[in-house]
Amino acid sequence: MTAGGFSEIAAGVHLLREPLLHVNVVLVVGDGAALLVDTLSSAGQARELAAAARAVTSHPWTIVNTHHHFDHCFGNATLAGPDTAVYAQAQAVAVLRDHPDELRRAAYEEMRGEQPALAEELARTELRAPTHEVHSETVLDVGGRRVLLRHPGPGHTDADLVVHVPDADVLVAGDLVEQSAPPAFEESYPLRWPDAVADLLRLTTPATVVVPGHGEPVDVAFVREQHDRLARQAWLIRAGHTGSAPPERVAAESPFGARPGLIAARRGYAELDGTA
Repeated sequence: MTAGGFSEIAAGVHLLREPLLHVNVVLVVGDGAALLVDTLSSAGQARELAAAARAVTSHPWTIVNTHHHFDHCFGNATLAGPDTAVYAQAQAVAVLRDHPDELRRAAYEEMRGEQPALAEELARTELRAPTHEVHSETVLDVGGRRVLLRHPGPGHTDADLVVHVPDADVLVAGDLVEQSAPPAFEESYPLRWPDAVADLLRLTTPATVVVPGHGEPVDVAFVREQHDRLARQAWLIRAGHTGSAPPERVAAESPFGARPGLIAARRGYAELDGTA
């Protein structure tokens, strides 16, 4: 990660965009306390993230992981002190606690072709499981600011969390919303993903700033348009499965393109077959 700092996107809410994978990290600053949403991919990235955050605030922070994928949580061990509370959805907590070797191996395999140096670092990164489980929702007091952590249901994974800062009208959506690339369907629940996005939209106003997992902040119109495309994808999967069409035929009509559409179709068929 090259040197880069946080920029303020709303009162006391700061955004850092990691340049390699375009991951967004959000820092919420309250009175004597702060909240850090996601911790990036590795100890090296996390050390740079800590320096950038300390340039904004000296307050102790609580950490939230929006889900268990490496680019959002492998920095936990570097950024969390012995007494730091780290929140994640219950399924993400379980995976990080019980299957660290599998997560490291999967991260290495995903990155070794495109980013071999990062892949090597991922393979030796110490993982730290979150300390606090979120099942449906949890409200945090961040230095006098109310912050809602909500699990809107399966979507990008079975363990997504959104982070709502109502006094700033900011919603951190994690990878349930994507701006810089199509949604990633590899571990997804494409038939339920539209419902998860509809749930998070209920937290918004016309002026809400939505921070996606990757890419530039977006407005509510962007999220509604992505919801409509996800709903179209889900309809195509159901129709294709009912008609015994091969997943490739569903993929050819996907609003996200053939490659993401094929992954989505295979995942959706597995959902309908009860094997996902």
